[in-house]
Amino acid sequence: MQSSPINWYLTAPQTCPYLEDREMQTVLVDPALSLEDRHYGDLLARGFRRSGQFVYRHQCPRCNACVPVRIPVHAFRPNRAQRRCLRRNADLDACIVTQPDLDEHVQLLRRYLASRHPGGGMEHTTRTDYAGMLSDRNCGVLLIEFRRGPVLLAVAVTDHTPQGLSAMYTFFDHDLPERSLGTFAILQQIEEARHRDLPHLYLGYWIPGSGKMGYKTRFQPVEGLIGGRWQRLGAGANG
Repeated sequence: MQSSPINWYLTAPQTCPYLEDREMQTVLVDPALSLEDRHYGDLLARGFRRSGQFVYRHQCPRCNACVPVRIPVHAFRPNRAQRRCLRRNADLDACIVTQPDLDEHVQLLRRYLASRHPGGGMEHTTRTDYAGMLSDRNCGVLLIEFRRGPVLLAVAVTDHTPQGLSAMYTFFDHDLPERSLGTFAILQQIEEARHRDLPHLYLGYWIPGSGKMGYKTRFQPVEGLIGGRWQRLGAGANG
């Protein structure tokens, strides 16, 4: 792990955004600490996640519903619905960009947030806010753009570590539900991990019974970190 000691911080209890009548607490890695990519990868394998400058893991005193999940990419095979998704989006170009047009990204992000989280205030995300989201804590960040011709339809913000890729955040044109762009972005990130000969794509947290997170167990095989051990989750686990 990190050569210098890691300072950990525990947030005060707050209302859980996922489950009603529950409280959430979060363990944070010292935001001032520079993490090498392999150290961040070790933290991913221990159930941590990144959001901007913050590397964190939920550690709630009376709840363990949040399960970190990852896809072993070399064992993954798309199911019938995912193969249809690939065919529907065969006209799109997926490209890793190093000098993106941040203003173009922010416009798409605002439209996505306004459709996905109306009234939450996040639809007013600024260019500075977005740049903070991309801040990499010294891990490698891949920005994958999905375009139909010149039109930007989706962006996947993906962390790169020696232990695997981490799907940090994806946003897309919410007016094209028939394309299933969120699913398509995950499928492309799986292929990118395979191409780089990395073992896993990390998908963040999954909560059994949460409809919004049920899609994560459709990418079989998928593993969950339960009781300190990564183990396979069945396709029907969300029920």
